[in-house]
Amino acid sequence: MLLNRRTSGDRWRIRPDGPGKVTGQMPYLTDMSAPGMLHGAVLRSPYPHARIVSISTEKALALTGVRAVLTYADVPGLNRFGIAHPDHPVFCEDRTRFIGDAVAAAAADSIALATEALKLIEVEYEVLPVVDDPEAALAEGAPQLHEQGNVQHRNDYRHGDLEAGFAACAHIVEEIYQTPRQMHTYMETEGGLFIPEENGRLTVYSPTQHGFMDRMQLARILDRPETDIRIVSSPIGGSFGGKDELNVQPYGALLALATGRPVKLHHSRWESVRAGLKRHPMKITMKTGTDAEGKLLAHRVRIVSDAGPYSTLSAEVLNFAVEHVLGPYRFGAAEVTSVCAFTNNGMSGEFRGFGGNQAVFAMEGQLDRLAEKLGMDPWRLREINLRKPEDPGPLGQPISRTDGVRQVWEALGDSRLWRERESLKAISAEASAPPGLPVPPWIKIGYGAAFVMHGAGLGVGIPDPAGGRLRLAKDGKIEAVFGYEEFGQGLIASLEQMLIEQYGFAADDLRIVIGDSDVVPDSGSSTASRATSMMWQSLRRLRAPFKGKLRAEAARILGRPAESLKPLNGGVRDIESGELLLTYEELANQAEEEIAAETSFFYPTSPVERVGSHFMYSYSSVAVKVEVNTLTGRVRLLDQYHAVAAGPVVNPQGYLGQIEGGSGMALGFTITEDAVMDKGIYLTRNLDTYLIPTIAELKGTFEVEPIEKLPEGDEYGPRGIGELGSVGLAPAIAQAIFDAAGKRVAKLPVDPQLLQERISFD
Repeated sequence: MLLNRRTSGDRWRIRPDGPGKVTGQMPYLTDMSAPGMLHGAVLRSPYPHARIVSISTEKALALTGVRAVLTYADVPGLNRFGIAHPDHPVFCEDRTRFIGDAVAAAAADSIALATEALKLIEVEYEVLPVVDDPEAALAEGAPQLHEQGNVQHRNDYRHGDLEAGFAACAHIVEEIYQTPRQMHTYMETEGGLFIPEENGRLTVYSPTQHGFMDRMQLARILDRPETDIRIVSSPIGGSFGGKDELNVQPYGALLALATGRPVKLHHSRWESVRAGLKRHPMKITMKTGTDAEGKLLAHRVRIVSDAGPYSTLSAEVLNFAVEHVLGPYRFGAAEVTSVCAFTNNGMSGEFRGFGGNQAVFAMEGQLDRLAEKLGMDPWRLREINLRKPEDPGPLGQPISRTDGVRQVWEALGDSRLWRERESLKAISAEASAPPGLPVPPWIKIGYGAAFVMHGAGLGVGIPDPAGGRLRLAKDGKIEAVFGYEEFGQGLIASLEQMLIEQYGFAADDLRIVIGDSDVVPDSGSSTASRATSMMWQSLRRLRAPFKGKLRAEAARILGRPAESLKPLNGGVRDIESGELLLTYEELANQAEEEIAAETSFFYPTSPVERVGSHFMYSYSSVAVKVEVNTLTGRVRLLDQYHAVAAGPVVNPQGYLGQIEGGSGMALGFTITEDAVMDKGIYLTRNLDTYLIPTIAELKGTFEVEPIEKLPEGDEYGPRGIGELGSVGLAPAIAQAIFDAAGKRVAKLPVDPQLLQERISFD
């Protein structure tokens, strides 16, 4: 099966949430309103680093129509948030560490009044030296941003005799790779509606990737039981990791409780840029060597990551990068040292790929450079060093066994695009030029490929619950109840598809219930390429008990043997003839008790103690064809192919969409996207100067080849692919640029000046 934009088939269905989204009938949460609603706004530091000498809110409170002005003194509980490391102040008490730091918040009758109130809050600052480079932050004598210093996290890994390995090398490559601060650029910026209920509870309508984690953190901040807080998430708007942490929720919640009225709070794009998370910029220094035949003997890596002012999940991202700078390859000896530093730059945090994008760009770049030294085809060099199915994982840990590494290597070699690399390269440039026009000499065509091994789940030592519930409701609908969040990625469609194909139900039989902490179980977060895999495992565990209860109760009602009945589409049918004997509504109303089944378990992990190491992996190989214009220095992506070994395809449309969407983000990461900062100040403030790929840049040929075969007896089913498509494109394009123009790319996004050449028009 080859998936592309023209693929269709029996399994291609209209997404349940599709019509509402494409017609605009489905509202964003930030479009909601409520009677008596106020508008909230947050006052943020104008300085990347400053001491707060004093704060006065009297003038703001005196403004007619202003209902509340809050500072750190008004936080009843913990004045901090952060999923794993709660060190981010809700409101700064005595010091600000980046220009997104919140100092106060106001609620007023209109957004204009709330904004005016912020101007009347008097804050006296003492400006402090700015630490805007992670390596400078680690230097002796650097200003210390936290009591523990500027080191947010370290993580090292070693095996083998590295010095002996390098001594035996015939070829050694040393390079420094640098990656940018990338924005998530979701369609709906951070925001929500916060409603204090008559019974004393608080309802929070706000986009999130883990409602239960939001509830836990808000309970700490508000100093009230978690059961007093209801979180309702959004099935639209986008996140890509950027809304995994709290953002506006503390401010909206505090203002709503302080005023006793609903409060709406919604970031502008500039506010989102200023305060929101970005992909961690990383500097990765590598020294890698092979013997004369291409066998990898030694690999030394140093990673320096920029956390920004607070932790978020920076430690976990760094752990992931350490694992993935080793990737799918076998090394005689390896040493990885890494550090994540606090700076006064913008916030870094969770982002699709989770450190794998930076790591794989560097690792694959090393192999391409080594292949050049060896005079060897880069894809052949990878084959020599691929891990075997029986090998442990990158950190020496036991992992789920598949032959995905070999499968995607072979698939790329057999692909249309890779076969074209040599046979059609001569005419490819002509094909890319306008009909009837000669190909100008400054247009160059190149091909490149890259390998990805991507861990799914949160990893060892991190709570990673899963589970769900099936229930027959009184109206005859079979409710699939899960604690995952849909924010545009297609989770609802995948869940419906699995219930239809695995259980034999019809779409009309089903009601998907997600995104409301009052009614769903804690199934874990919609992050880390885990949700579809865990839904698949949940449904596998629920199938026998739930269908057994349906069958048993139908047998009692009908007075027939249970083994003669089968719950399928529309209701319970005769197992031989398929005749409908009892609709689900009839069954629900005649049942003696509610028919339901629930499961709870944890994402599988390796039996080791190394925090963050993964057990389940997906594999991908990526091939691309690019056009390099050496007159302008611009790169255009003409063709791309992805082979993906991640087990069974649950939803073909969603599968293609995830790889295609991920590659679009990766193209921006590679070619155009960089949230530029200078001395802790964003120079890139909006989407007029921060350029993300559009359909014009993504209209080239796109093919995905899923490899569904898993080893006999495998019990884990589909692996995650939500991040996989975003990881391998950058190194593939970098190699294609070298193939076209002979220039090596080590820093992203690609600088057009690197590729420009003096051209004579004589």
